[in-house]
Amino acid sequence: MDMSVFSVLLILLFLPVIGLGIFCLILFIKLALRGIKVLDIYINEKTNTY
Repeated sequence: MDMSVFSVLLILLFLPVIGLGIFCLILFIKLALRGIKVLDIYINEKTNTY
């Protein structure tokens, strides 16, 4: 009986950690895409001298 209670508590602790990890991964991907856009704009401004 003790082992089943322990496993349920472990799963209840593990699921939010997985969810938080996926959430952080999505935020990191959004940040990386925004950074790429900013770098493209910066490079275009510096190379296109009129």
